[in-house]
Amino acid sequence: MSTTDLSRRRFLAGSAAIGLSGALGGCVGSGGSNDGGGGGGGESAGSSGPLTLQSSAADPQPKAALKAVVDTFDGPETTINTVAVENFRAQLPTYLTSENPPDVLTWYAGSVARDYASEGLLLDVSELWEGDGACAGFSDALRELSTTEDGTQIFVPTHYYWWGVFHRRSAFDQWGIQAPETWDDFLALCETLLGQGITPLTMGTGSTPWMSSGWFDYLNLRINGPEFHLALLSGEHSFDSAEVRAVMDEYAKLIPFIDPNGRSYSWQEAVTPLVQNKAAMYLVGAFFTESVPSDVVDDIDFFRVPIIDDSLPLAEEAPTDGYFAASRTDNPAGAKELMSHLAAPESQEVYVAKAGGAFLPTSTDVDTSGFSPMIQKGITLLEESDQLTQFFNRDSSDELQTTADTALTRFLDQPDQVDDILAQWQQAAEQVFQG
Repeated sequence: MSTTDLSRRRFLAGSAAIGLSGALGGCVGSGGSNDGGGGGGGESAGSSGPLTLQSSAADPQPKAALKAVVDTFDGPETTINTVAVENFRAQLPTYLTSENPPDVLTWYAGSVARDYASEGLLLDVSELWEGDGACAGFSDALRELSTTEDGTQIFVPTHYYWWGVFHRRSAFDQWGIQAPETWDDFLALCETLLGQGITPLTMGTGSTPWMSSGWFDYLNLRINGPEFHLALLSGEHSFDSAEVRAVMDEYAKLIPFIDPNGRSYSWQEAVTPLVQNKAAMYLVGAFFTESVPSDVVDDIDFFRVPIIDDSLPLAEEAPTDGYFAASRTDNPAGAKELMSHLAAPESQEVYVAKAGGAFLPTSTDVDTSGFSPMIQKGITLLEESDQLTQFFNRDSSDELQTTADTALTRFLDQPDQVDDILAQWQQAAEQVFQG
């Protein structure tokens, strides 16, 4: 697969972050459902007792895809406990600190996983990255994302995806337009569409305010570059700096083109105007195809956010997902065996084929020749990029994401208050970094 080439690309060290509070009884979170998925092979050598896989893959296709993978596991009997993603996010710390934690959990590569590891809450899975281990052939970039400061591997990445400006190919043909090459072309295209009575951009920032960070991330990558972007998200620069103000100046140019109804939409609901040709484009991760009707998926295409400063490294966002295990698991050998199965090429191929979210496998041994043209194009997009980041909260923390949600959604409503918004954002960010 072309991820062999991709492995030579450098993932900028990111951080996975999602919420941090909640309650849990045993290892079953509130809002969970026992899916009964699992291998029926019983105990295997070096492992004992059944396993629980705590999953946030609650959407129908990823949920079914994970069950299909676990059903072929011939190790310890495994139960999948699926929890709605928001509940999962809130309950994760309690899962890991419970006296009876889930054995293996879905999560994201990066610093939050490292933070949990630093507290002694994650199982050391370094052996899976050595010799003939399931992750031994993964790229150095993926290894970096899965490694703690002391060099211990605590994460197993199994798939990732790209962000882009998605649209319907038939709609572009109908409207006589093409994907823009430059930022100025993009703004001109938005003007043209608006003049034709077509909403240029859809974006759901109601119940999913983090979507407002997508344009912020990309504009910062295109105006200030990936190194500045990651340094900003780690507290090394100020949100009320001239560099960030330049980002907001460009972001303000987009506001007249964004569907105002999107302020009450979730990201899923924002897909509908695109599908109905009422909105032309959507900056979103490839996961959004899960919410696209099956008879429309083949009509979906995308282009990269156009370049603004061609002297900067060409960066794209590629969030990475996978699994870690609780250090308090009663069956560490079984947990590693399950994670090895989840990371196997055959398992990744099944998951990618069934999950419906345009995911890319992390294993270089997966044959991608039969993947859809859009996924092939996604692979090429990442291969042609100089550097890859993840997403705002994955490159910072969930606490910092909350400050971004507040600042950016207010900005969408009150762009003329940008100076006050950035000043307050910086104050909130300082509290996060100092806390």
